[in-house]
Amino acid sequence: MSSSVPRLVVAAPSSGSGKTTVATGLMAAFAARGHAVSPHKVGPDYIDPGYHALATGRVGRNLDAYLCGPESVAPLFLHGARGCDIAVVEGVMGLYDGAAGEGELASTAQVAKLLRAPVVLVVDASSQSRSVAALVHGFASWDPEVRIGGVILNKVASDRHEELVREALESVGVPVLGVLRRVARVDTPSRHLGLVPVAERRGDAVEAVAAMAAQVAAGCDLEGLAALARTAGALPGAAWDAAEALGSPTDRPDPGRDGRVRPGVTVAVASGPAFTFSYAEHAELLGAAGAEVVPFDPLRDERLPDGTAGLVIGGGFPEVYARELSVNEPLRKAVAELALSGAPVAAECAGLLYLCRELDGQPMCGVLDATARMSERLTLGYRDAVAVSDSVLAAAGTRMRGHEFHRTVVEPGSGAEPAWGVRVPRRRVEGFVQQGVHASYLHTHWAAEPGVARRFVERCRTS
Repeated sequence: MSSSVPRLVVAAPSSGSGKTTVATGLMAAFAARGHAVSPHKVGPDYIDPGYHALATGRVGRNLDAYLCGPESVAPLFLHGARGCDIAVVEGVMGLYDGAAGEGELASTAQVAKLLRAPVVLVVDASSQSRSVAALVHGFASWDPEVRIGGVILNKVASDRHEELVREALESVGVPVLGVLRRVARVDTPSRHLGLVPVAERRGDAVEAVAAMAAQVAAGCDLEGLAALARTAGALPGAAWDAAEALGSPTDRPDPGRDGRVRPGVTVAVASGPAFTFSYAEHAELLGAAGAEVVPFDPLRDERLPDGTAGLVIGGGFPEVYARELSVNEPLRKAVAELALSGAPVAAECAGLLYLCRELDGQPMCGVLDATARMSERLTLGYRDAVAVSDSVLAAAGTRMRGHEFHRTVVEPGSGAEPAWGVRVPRRRVEGFVQQGVHASYLHTHWAAEPGVARRFVERCRTS
């Protein structure tokens, strides 16, 4: 089986070149022309996919060769691209930048090769003219397996500036497929961990995406870009499927060992502005394992969904909403009571902070004997981890890869075992395992280890 979904990878020489604006605008511009567009993001970024979803009307999905393994990139891509006319993949950092000390692993270049996709290089042309040609030549020739099919020039100052750069690029043999002027600006506000998520500024975000689409449609050769996308090579193999990943013949309900169908269990998943970090495949795996996944908003909902048997609290920005989360005392008590009952609770990063006694002096759920506070130091990077305690997610000894990204510090008290042993950047233990609670700073992608979803749902049934 093979697939030839037309696709492009939007990359750049470095961060800050404008690839998010171009990729999101390109997705929206293609969608406005009536195309079903599949949006993807290289790496562990949770925020850009929210803008991609606004642009396309489809779930933004991540492609991470470190977290899920290179062999999973194409199947996960095909899963997201089902039924689509074209796919746009936004890269991460610079084209050839990947996991530190791991060569090309998790780089945009590696993902482009795994997808057999042409690359569109977004180049910040400000403060240079002929030098752009040298830069593009270097990137195009660095790895013969990476095919740079075109360039989009960003921050071009004038017609004369454009003429000079185009003239210089003629000798390189890479076509210019778009030019965006320096005066055109799109408001995408940022703060300490990157762009502000869509859930926190939906009205403004809709306007920003529309502005990106207009900017790209006016300055880029959409027909040329679509034609380039059609040159992508066919991908062998099948699309990823949650039920198949779990070994289940059907999505739901889940048959037990005795062959009888078991009733579904309700797994509540935190959502809303404070908890926006989530991979779509997690909910799909929970559903395939037999759960009824029900979202709730800890900022507004005063109780957990009816029949909640398990709780998943992902990442986000609880530090921005500490006061509002604290004021919702009824929900904090409901979460604490659920955890005290021994029900499975899986919390990552923001979820970990929410389960602490307090965050920046504001009372939280008090499930864990720990306090959390904002820090000046950014903790960022991929992690290779092993479960050091049996938990609702994993048996001790289970190896998983994860990613940390936060500016907070948790000061632990007592009463819990560590969740993970981490090797890099230094050997340490991390996180908490306590009764049915698994809480950690580590963001993991369950598609890499689907058994964690089955284990979690089984524990929901039996707790």
